[in-house]
Amino acid sequence: MKRFVRYVLIMTIIVVVLPMVIVKGCSTVIEDIVPEEKEDVKIKVYVKDKGEVEEMSLEEYLKGVVAAEMPADFELEALKAQAVAARTYAYGRIKKFYSPKDDTHKGADICTDPGHCQAWIKKEDAMAKWGTLKAFDNWNKIERAVRETEGIIILYDKKVVNPVFHANSGGMTENSEDVWEGVEVPYLKSVKSEGEDESPGYKVQTVFKEEEITKKLKEQYPDMDIEPENVLDEIEILERTQAGRVKEMKIEDVVIKGTELRALLDLRSTNFTIEKGKEGEVIITTIGYGHGVGMSQWGANNLAKNGGTYEEILKHYYTGVYLDTIENFEAANP
Repeated sequence: MKRFVRYVLIMTIIVVVLPMVIVKGCSTVIEDIVPEEKEDVKIKVYVKDKGEVEEMSLEEYLKGVVAAEMPADFELEALKAQAVAARTYAYGRIKKFYSPKDDTHKGADICTDPGHCQAWIKKEDAMAKWGTLKAFDNWNKIERAVRETEGIIILYDKKVVNPVFHANSGGMTENSEDVWEGVEVPYLKSVKSEGEDESPGYKVQTVFKEEEITKKLKEQYPDMDIEPENVLDEIEILERTQAGRVKEMKIEDVVIKGTELRALLDLRSTNFTIEKGKEGEVIITTIGYGHGVGMSQWGANNLAKNGGTYEEILKHYYTGVYLDTIENFEAANP
């Protein structure tokens, strides 16, 4: 009987007590191998329409950028490409790799003015714009694009790139030096961009009064001596870029850049032609929309429709780049 009791006691220790002691003793080891939660990268954003600086998570900020910069009904892979480009653009400014010369951001890393940085919209405003039927599906799609590319940025020669982008190149993107004189960037080279004519604003005709154009030209270039009735006769296109955009032109005896006329007349692009309209009118026809450098958003969507992944899209528009994570980049550049 004593042997039986001793046997039961020993088996209880082996089967019940000993495992509990082992688990308890190992608990600190288990806790030690659980990875620490990564700290979110933060970004300070100057919200232009509010005139205020807001700090937010970089990944949350990107959702507002993708929602503002690209139509939500674009292909998922195009939205992912936009998310990675936007993340890289923002990260480069957080780290001060690319910063404005003056304090246009009011001490922030970036602003919400699309003419200066990236567009951005609050979730509530985006959903209101889309309407009840599409709001949740659109936002979920954008969240997925950001989530499935989390932390990924674009690098060239081990450096963070400045991944500028635009709406529609008109069929071929621009070399950076043809738009921003003297700024030659190895990954911002002219490439073909197909399928962009699906955009409703691909080709746009704008009618100007001869007096309107003449007045603006004289205000900008006081030495220019032209009259409304012969303004068209005084305009000559001197040179176009590889992508077919106006690089230089001569008006009367003054040589100006195509980018200057685009800014002066608020044209959609520098890929334009000028012709006589009705009496007293000039018609300017533009192809594409934006400066034309880097990734074309409509071209990216066309590539995605044809099976292209977000990585393939980015490598098409940014020559010679590769993708990596912020974590890996910071580990290699402490």
